[in-house]
Amino acid sequence: MTEKLDIDHLRQWIGRSTEATDIVTAQLVKGLRATLFQDVGEPKVGDAAPFTVHWCLAQPVFPMSMLGPDGHPARGGFLPPVPLPRRMWAGGEIEFLQPLRVGDESTRTSRIADVQVKSGSTGTLCFVSVEHSISSPRGVAIRERQDIVYREMTNTQAAPAKAPPPPPPPKAQHREIHVSDPVLLFRYSALTFNGHRIHYDRDYVTKVEGYPGLIFHGPLQAALIIEMAAKLRSGKAPKKFTYRGLQPLFEGTEFSINANDDGESMELWTANAEGQPTMKGTAVW
Repeated sequence: MTEKLDIDHLRQWIGRSTEATDIVTAQLVKGLRATLFQDVGEPKVGDAAPFTVHWCLAQPVFPMSMLGPDGHPARGGFLPPVPLPRRMWAGGEIEFLQPLRVGDESTRTSRIADVQVKSGSTGTLCFVSVEHSISSPRGVAIRERQDIVYREMTNTQAAPAKAPPPPPPPKAQHREIHVSDPVLLFRYSALTFNGHRIHYDRDYVTKVEGYPGLIFHGPLQAALIIEMAAKLRSGKAPKKFTYRGLQPLFEGTEFSINANDDGESMELWTANAEGQPTMKGTAVW
């Protein structure tokens, strides 16, 4: 049974901060390029890294004895100890000020900005917003807000008896199609030192959390969207990218990265094999 959620206690974490430092290595850039379906090449010191390389840097490291049953660190510490068992990356907002480059020493300063409790179709939801500032020797490179959602353990395979039909898939001016391969998910988990078992442990994700298969990382979807947006704008990252997850994307199926560009802003989304959006975002330059 889930422990009672004490929002007043959890909101005491607002304002807590932490800082971590790491190096952008050529090997990391090669691995991330390969995972983002880019030319791997031979990155040299000073070369620009993929725009979301900061998600691979200075990730928290805990001994095995401090991990919870889902592969995440046990609750508490920097993040508030939300007693709801499921944790997902719900969305956020990123400002790209300048690229991180191979050889940079990068420092991430993080702060708990807000903790809110809401009710949804799956029960109680707790949203934790975390603000990050990522700096290089040249100054602030990225500002970001991440929204993490915690929710109850429910039977996700039980669909409503009379669920309305999904809306028709949106049409896209630009589209790339790839396959959600388990090796792709493993590679991204390794690059980000992400032990969350929903991305690589099929027995756990199907038998314990009740999903039909391994779940595609939210940050990986966002990274692919951002890289596509930049490619459509001659390699320039958007000044601001806002995004949110809509539904899980699972292993073993085709998925698409999509964009509609009106010249001022760009609507972007990933979609499953049926064309239904799984993440949506807006980029502005």
